[in-house]
Amino acid sequence: MPLPEIRATTILAVRRDGRVAIGGDGQVSIGHTVAKNSAVKVRVLKGGRVVAGFAGSVADALTLFEKFEEKLERHPGNLPRAAVELAKEWRSDRVLRRLEAMLIVADQHHGFMLSGNGELIEPDDGILAIGSGGPYAEAAARALLRETTLSPRDIVTKALTIAGELCIYTNTHITVLEPTA
Repeated sequence: MPLPEIRATTILAVRRDGRVAIGGDGQVSIGHTVAKNSAVKVRVLKGGRVVAGFAGSVADALTLFEKFEEKLERHPGNLPRAAVELAKEWRSDRVLRRLEAMLIVADQHHGFMLSGNGELIEPDDGILAIGSGGPYAEAAARALLRETTLSPRDIVTKALTIAGELCIYTNTHITVLEPTA
């Protein structure tokens, strides 16, 4: 009998006026059961200058965070180059290719969504969302970005709250991080 599918998360990043915030909900679901309410799926990297979040398998995401930090060390101050190098390695490496996770990484100037399929997307509007509640959070963030003057942190918090009210695999135990300058 196959193991129940682990459903994990909603991660959202929003950029406005040279500032960025990334946040995630705290719910981890296994099958139709909530296994944890207060997981933290966002973290700061590179001494606080880069923020990142993951959706998918925790062990796989932690491996990818380590690999990404290696790329940041090799290409200091160059988030786009580090993201491209991780995407290339993730896509071509036999072991990494099997990892089941997606990442959002951002600094003061850039933000990217990365996947094992070789996806490397930097949005036009500064909004990135992944995970089961990603479409809800992205829609809410887009509306808030257009219709308010809220900070990126406030937009992320409000949009993730809305996603948590709609998506059964997302809750409202939210963690939001911002990179240091």
